[in-house]
Amino acid sequence: MTAEDGRRIVRCFSQDGEERVDFDVSALDLPEALHASLVAALIARTTPGKGLTSIESMKKAYRILVKFTRYLTGLEVVPQSAFELCPEHFDGFYKHRRDQRIKTASHELADLRLLLLKVKGLTDAMAGQLAAVLPSRPQGRPAHSYSRTELKRIAQAARAMLRTAEKRIRSHRELLGQFRAGELDVSRNTDLRRRLQILDHLDRVGDVPRRTRNIARKYQNAPENWVAERGKVKEIVGWLYLTPEEVAAAAVLFGVMTGQNPVPIVKMTAAHHRADGGVGRGTAIVGLRKPRRQGRAYMDLALSEVPDWISIPEQPDQMSTRDILHTPFGLYVLVHELTVRARQFAGSNRLLVTYMASGGGPGAAKGRGWRPMATDGALISKLGRDWNLSSDEVDKEGNPLPLLPLRLERLRMTYIELHQKPVAHTRQTATRYLVRNRGNINEYRTVVAQALTAEVAKARAQSKITMMTAEQVAHAQENVEAVATEMGLEATVLKRMIAGELDTVLGACTDNNNGSYNPGEPCRTSFLLCLGCECARALPRHLPVQVVVHDRLAERRDQMGPLQWAERFAGPHAQLADLLDQADDAAVEDARKAAGPDEHKLADRLLTRELDIR
Repeated sequence: MTAEDGRRIVRCFSQDGEERVDFDVSALDLPEALHASLVAALIARTTPGKGLTSIESMKKAYRILVKFTRYLTGLEVVPQSAFELCPEHFDGFYKHRRDQRIKTASHELADLRLLLLKVKGLTDAMAGQLAAVLPSRPQGRPAHSYSRTELKRIAQAARAMLRTAEKRIRSHRELLGQFRAGELDVSRNTDLRRRLQILDHLDRVGDVPRRTRNIARKYQNAPENWVAERGKVKEIVGWLYLTPEEVAAAAVLFGVMTGQNPVPIVKMTAAHHRADGGVGRGTAIVGLRKPRRQGRAYMDLALSEVPDWISIPEQPDQMSTRDILHTPFGLYVLVHELTVRARQFAGSNRLLVTYMASGGGPGAAKGRGWRPMATDGALISKLGRDWNLSSDEVDKEGNPLPLLPLRLERLRMTYIELHQKPVAHTRQTATRYLVRNRGNINEYRTVVAQALTAEVAKARAQSKITMMTAEQVAHAQENVEAVATEMGLEATVLKRMIAGELDTVLGACTDNNNGSYNPGEPCRTSFLLCLGCECARALPRHLPVQVVVHDRLAERRDQMGPLQWAERFAGPHAQLADLLDQADDAAVEDARKAAGPDEHKLADRLLTRELDIR
């Protein structure tokens, strides 16, 4: 499209339609035919539904186009059309960036390939080059999360800032209410009268009283002189509203207590559902959106009135009623209340809105005004610099080093590390987060080892399944009454068990109504738990399927996260290993060879929980 000033631009919108960015393609100094092809590729790359959902990802596509254009125009022979683009141009761009010591050259080449794949009219040689394997990417720097004590420092700083803001805003609201009710006499107090005049104007208009002034024939709406005497506009607006830094502190605290991704936190809405019905422990259900999840982008987040024990003080009994900021629900309710009027001025349903004295995010109006918090993380980073918190690390002289830069992504990584659970992603993705967090890999290994030891010890302590040898089975067939009395069973039960009428999967059940897990009622637990039930009996005919399940559990150790495997399968694997140890090695090998399709299918159905009662 063509802008009002004649520039050719490509206008892109984020998937939610809240942000917009214009890319100036008229500045690309290329031959017309090649220019048209590359711009068309940019449009195809950023078209809705093609995979790019955020403004930042679209900016990346535009930036790589600009870099490639600069490289082409610096050549002795500039290609005139898409047909003249050749593999040497693709490889040359990578070499050019690498020679400039650009550490992200391989990443840029991958981005360029994604763009060029949208170009029409390329030669077969160029298409083949784009389909070839890209150079390997250098291993990135280890990712580091915050420690538990560092996280508490961050949470404490955010809470202190929000408590100060709450006290300031409530006191000014109370003062304004008294003034409007005629309870204050301001006839003899000029300063108080001016302050109340500003507060009243702020509440009604959303701005300070202003006047028009002419500077070099440019008209500006500057604050009245008596307003400027009382401070900067941002500070004065903060009398009744949260400042940008305080809104950023709220986002930080949400990150500390929920571990959600940055964009869903920043774009959290004020619309919510009170699941508690206003009675009892508070719970607010808020809809979030994570674009990368595609069809599963929309999700609900329950903000409950339960403290996040990771970040509370060392002595929680000293917490008072003011400490609603120790629960996600309390934080949400407070921020929701303090930003009600601000949302009306901003015309937005976002929770985190503020007054910006200048600037503006992607697609936002430039200059001062009310707008939702930007998603670029700049406010968060500035907040970290302002706080200037110390880390747990010290220099050679023993002085504390500065804390790692404050980022919501790092808070999310810390949350997953400390809570050891996935947040808005799968367990496999959570494991990748933990492994990528190489700064705490030893701590993660310690957690896995502790979980593994605990689960194995617990399983072996409660392992009660009794194994019958082939000799015992043969003896029971000849003298059922005596063997039944010896085993504490009824003769009819023993007969049915030997006949295979009471088989489960890994053994036989002697009493379905009085097991260890559901005493007094029919057992509904997984057959995998039979390994720890006193009603279970293992007979020689069960050995093949026991061997298969044991081997399948061992295989799953390499197919899932170590912590997840330890929590889910370490116990049953140890119980089966103990059971197989009671048989000689030859019998186990024979059983492994004898296991046929039926045993393998039964093991698959067991481990996929197809046999569970749901």
